[in-house]
Amino acid sequence: MYTVKEIFYTLQGEGRQAGRAAVFCRFSGCNLWNGLESHRASAICQFCDTDFVGTGPDGGKFEHAAALAAQIAAQWPEQADGGQPYVVFTGGEPLLQLDSELIDALHRLGFEVAVETNGTLPAPAGIDWICVSPKAGADWVQRSGHELKLVYPQATLLPSQLPADLAFDHLYLQPMDNVLQRDNTRAAIAYCMAHPQWRLSVQTHKVVNIR
Repeated sequence: MYTVKEIFYTLQGEGRQAGRAAVFCRFSGCNLWNGLESHRASAICQFCDTDFVGTGPDGGKFEHAAALAAQIAAQWPEQADGGQPYVVFTGGEPLLQLDSELIDALHRLGFEVAVETNGTLPAPAGIDWICVSPKAGADWVQRSGHELKLVYPQATLLPSQLPADLAFDHLYLQPMDNVLQRDNTRAAIAYCMAHPQWRLSVQTHKVVNIR
């Protein structure tokens, strides 16, 4: 059984794949916060900006991988001309539910499969693009992937404090979206300019006002 908050077609807003057409599948549930505002202050991750609780009108419960894969594939427009179909699994924490059966089902339908994870769980084999966004105070298990996207600043998880055994192709700083967002953005820009191995990730979907 897969529990899904929402499935929708949009453009990827962040990181290396920003601007790419994608089906987003947002799983319900997270292991760092239960999604209730009354519990935010006691959560490991307190800055989440996403509603991942329960199932929405374009989500639901799916008993089998084939059923969920078919629903995802149905969101890719028939008239789309060119480009490989692309699905991004997010949450919440998608690795609580994403498994090899679902990955294989989507590959059979021609999809490239991506995941955006907090890194607290190991990623199953077969994922085509792994983006890890670690959170301060949480276990960090998935230490390799295609993209490391560090929300900045996190007082106890700054770039200079990262473990030495990481293996990522691309490094991104993403300004934390809170009441200090302007200051956070200026600080992230300054850090990237002083440390060019890092690139700035802007939440472009918020800038252009798309889902």
